[in-house]
Amino acid sequence: MAKNKSVAMDINGTPFSRSAMVAVLLIGTFAGVLMQTSLGTAIPTLMHDFDITLATAQQATTWFLLANGIMMPVSAYLSTRIPSKVLYIFAYLMLFAGMATTAFTPAHHDMWWMFLLGRILVAIAVGVTMPLMQVVMVNIFPAEERGAAMGINGIVIGLAPAIGPTLSGWILEKNHHFLGLTISDSWRTIFYLPMFVLALVIIASLFFIKNVIPNRKMKLDVPSLIISTLGFGIFLWSFTNVATDGWGDFKNVILPMIVGLLFIVLFVVRQLKLDEPFVDVKVFKNHQFALTTVSVMMAMMAMMGVEMMLPTYLQNVHTMSPLESGLTLLPGALMMGIMAPIAGSAYDKIGAKRLALTGFSILAIGTVPFLFLTASTPAHFITALYAVRMFGIAMAMMPLTAMAMSVLPPAEAPHATAANNTARQVASAVVVALLSSVTQNVISNNEPAKALSKTNPLQYGADYLDASMKGFHVSFAIGLGFAIVGIVVAMFLKGGAIKAAGYSNHKPVDPQMKEAE
Repeated sequence: MAKNKSVAMDINGTPFSRSAMVAVLLIGTFAGVLMQTSLGTAIPTLMHDFDITLATAQQATTWFLLANGIMMPVSAYLSTRIPSKVLYIFAYLMLFAGMATTAFTPAHHDMWWMFLLGRILVAIAVGVTMPLMQVVMVNIFPAEERGAAMGINGIVIGLAPAIGPTLSGWILEKNHHFLGLTISDSWRTIFYLPMFVLALVIIASLFFIKNVIPNRKMKLDVPSLIISTLGFGIFLWSFTNVATDGWGDFKNVILPMIVGLLFIVLFVVRQLKLDEPFVDVKVFKNHQFALTTVSVMMAMMAMMGVEMMLPTYLQNVHTMSPLESGLTLLPGALMMGIMAPIAGSAYDKIGAKRLALTGFSILAIGTVPFLFLTASTPAHFITALYAVRMFGIAMAMMPLTAMAMSVLPPAEAPHATAANNTARQVASAVVVALLSSVTQNVISNNEPAKALSKTNPLQYGADYLDASMKGFHVSFAIGLGFAIVGIVVAMFLKGGAIKAAGYSNHKPVDPQMKEAE
């Protein structure tokens, strides 16, 4: 006999179209997450148009990461206190306002602050919508469909950041028109396209987004908010300084790293003492949740270990344009999008342990050839290897995320999501800083003397290329190391799909009742 499909209900017990709501959330959140990486290929253009240095232009990414990381712990309080429909519409409006602010910033170095303000608004909105979507998925899907739901969620988490550089590269190189209008500064179209989509999403939100997360009055613990903001903000800021200042810089790296850690420890201690914690860190007392969170961090760091360095390798060594390098990696990004829902559905049947072990193993095997890349390695070979890696990452990360949300009761979902996403954000910041600094250090230690560039330019070029390859190889080796650690951690996970009880925002369809969807 076929298993009855569930009908989603809001907190008032009214049936609604789950498919329509999920579609609106996916498209809206995708537009926001796209902003995280879309400016990577636009940095040179922004430097020229605003007449700013590389370090100043990089602030567009730095401030995004800081604001986004700070908001992750806050998301648990917001989703508990504010109705999900109101919170989503407000976040989407802020996202639109942020995009508009950056898109309409006058191209002058004195107005760069306005551009950064827009980036911060976008990051705050994404810091709300991305973790909130996971909490919503937990509340509107029954336990036996949780893996598939997290797989759909993975399309946003994995595909949007991966496709961002390719899309912006295409816009910068090909597209100077939008809705029949000629755009003088083509980088503005990077924001116009998502703004147009987001405007439609905001209208659809009024009709299709429902209140599905039970709310309760919860007093805002202001000291926790301040300590959390200072702790994660200063800690992440220290890592963003590593690439330019190096690990040995006490003022900009070591000191803020220590201060940030002290604030984070103070934050954790305070949460353990509060009756109503700002973020319930006790979720980490559940060993399976802690293990899955560590595993997700390893998958993220292993992914970044190659994903961050490959565009630089392709552009510097293979002399590709930003668009060409983006297109070379596009099949891998699409592989992530295709595999995310498939891997999530597989979790519902066989659990996370076997999938994670298989995924991490494929990831490790797919990373080994990167240790032997040369300046003459064919681009199609790199494309195939990258697709294999993204296949492994999707197979590991989506089931792990589903398991993390399933090992705890639904009342703790906001806190679990906040903790899981904060850990993911911290892992991303740490690995970016680690790989940037280590790679640059290896290149610096192996590059030829400047005098050789005058006496024997050809030899100098060959030696410098060799030094660059050594730096890339070390970066890829670190990525392989994270994949191996992921295999080890995954061995301690429980087998089979974890089915947490107590999810009430759905019920089986009555055979006599018309399907709500």
